[in-house]
Amino acid sequence: MGKNISTILGLLALVLLIGCTAQKGLVKTEAEFKHAVETAQPGDKIILANGVWKDIELVFTGNGTAEKPITLTVEEKGKVTLEGQSNLSLAGSYLQVEGLVFKNGYTPTKEVIAFRRNKEQLCNNCRVTECVIDNYNNPERFESDYWVSLYGKNNRFDHNYLTGKRNHGVTLAVRLNTEESRQNFHRIDHNYFGQHPILGANGGETLRIGTSHYSLENSNTIVEYNYFDRCNGEHEIISSKSCQNIYRNNTFYECQGTLTMRHGNETLVESNYFFGNGKANTGGIRIINETQKVINNYCEGLTGYRFRGALVIMNGVPNSPANRYVQVIDSEASNNTFVNCDHIQLCAGSDGERSAIPQNTVVNNNIFYHENKDNLFTVYDDISGITFDGNLISENAQPIGPGFQNTKLTFKRAENGLLMPQEAIAKGKGMTPTEERATPENTGVSWYPRIEEEVFLGTGKTTRVAAGENTLYEAIRNSEYGDILELEAGRYVVEKSIDLTHPISIVSASSEKPTIQFYRTSLFNIENGGSLALKNVIIDGSEAPDAHGNTVIRTSRYSMVRNYKLFIEDCDFKDLDINHTFDVLRVYKSTFADSIVLRNSTFTHVDGDVLALDKE
Repeated sequence: MGKNISTILGLLALVLLIGCTAQKGLVKTEAEFKHAVETAQPGDKIILANGVWKDIELVFTGNGTAEKPITLTVEEKGKVTLEGQSNLSLAGSYLQVEGLVFKNGYTPTKEVIAFRRNKEQLCNNCRVTECVIDNYNNPERFESDYWVSLYGKNNRFDHNYLTGKRNHGVTLAVRLNTEESRQNFHRIDHNYFGQHPILGANGGETLRIGTSHYSLENSNTIVEYNYFDRCNGEHEIISSKSCQNIYRNNTFYECQGTLTMRHGNETLVESNYFFGNGKANTGGIRIINETQKVINNYCEGLTGYRFRGALVIMNGVPNSPANRYVQVIDSEASNNTFVNCDHIQLCAGSDGERSAIPQNTVVNNNIFYHENKDNLFTVYDDISGITFDGNLISENAQPIGPGFQNTKLTFKRAENGLLMPQEAIAKGKGMTPTEERATPENTGVSWYPRIEEEVFLGTGKTTRVAAGENTLYEAIRNSEYGDILELEAGRYVVEKSIDLTHPISIVSASSEKPTIQFYRTSLFNIENGGSLALKNVIIDGSEAPDAHGNTVIRTSRYSMVRNYKLFIEDCDFKDLDINHTFDVLRVYKSTFADSIVLRNSTFTHVDGDVLALDKE
């Protein structure tokens, strides 16, 4: 009997131990989190409980080991969000962070995730993986912050999803401002960098390593197997501003910019893939500075020109200061394939200042093929310092000197999705595909939905609207993203200004144009998230008040981090002459339009400007 009781008690103790172990490390409050951090030992896990953690600044410090890191994780991935004004700083060694989601807010400091606590406490041998930063933007467009800043040495940032960076500041930056962060050997891999709308200014890079001030320092950062999806913040998608960095096996999808070796030397750009799909301003690789190697890359369907070309070799500034353009010397672009890419730019940027031509540089064994275009190369200055050898160009292409062979090539889409030449003469020329490259499937996280950031007009439901007082106002109030409002013939009276917070299309239901009259100083106010398409309607300003600054359409008077689009087609604007400042469109500071298109429209008796764009 006593033996049985002992057995039962032992089993009960085991059950209790398992239960306690299952809950060990789970924290539900900020105080519990701080205590867990203070007492954490190598191998411990700190688990954030499911739910919304709002306005919390997590400081994760400690020292694990290579075999037993200290881990900050979540109860269930996708069910823990950090919102409001939240951020994370981590410092120490062998720390791992996973599963965090930042959304619905913005950082109260200059960084969302910082691999340091302060200038003295940095991260070494730490890892951030499977985290999400989703549209976590300061509402002031030009208030600058970084989403991720890497400091210290030997850190890894991998399998994360970052999308919708809209305010000023780099998405991910490697900082070299102290000796402890140089020669860092960081690894940035298998991340999905989602859409980055055009910022409209410098400071919208997706990835930057170093700055001009530290450009001659070695960073030794490896950037590989990352997917860049429509990263259009500015013309430098990646801005490499330090020495001895490696960029390989990354994929760039419809990005309006280039991988730019802006400052620093001895960069290797190898086995990357650029797909433009014929979209405007899509670019490839830009070479500046010394001892740069661009080898075995694939570029297809890129349309970018000048600094956004498929391959750009820049002119430099004689005796250039660090923050300008160092002359291209001892560099190489070899065994790359360019298919249906519109512009190869040589000595780009040549002017009175940038007069130092490339020297001792080779362009060898590349394939330049275009189905339709014959003038692929633009030469802006003396190219005698560039040696061309063994390059194949399409039959119709115009060579720019020796080293190019016009060749009839047949391209076939391979199973890997690449257009590859079939002829034997192409062997040893152009790119040799790698076994693996970055795709949407093998990058980022699997448990969080991908966000479509692009503005789409005309993608919602269609609603017929009858003429009358405020019928249009009410229809827009009840509309949803991308809806189309079809106006019947007649007169529409709008007694209040209409705030547009999502894309909306207003079109005539028939060939007879309906007339819209309005009684306020503006008819349409494009607010953050709004866009507008007008087609085949009449806008009549005769009933607007006699007020300074009347306008038919205006943007928000406050900062907008979401870009807008405006399309006006087959419309008539009349009687905008109540006073001398009645505009059709007026935009305000810190707003940005991806597109403003006016087509086949008339403007009669307009006392102000059709387009008042001087404040944007």
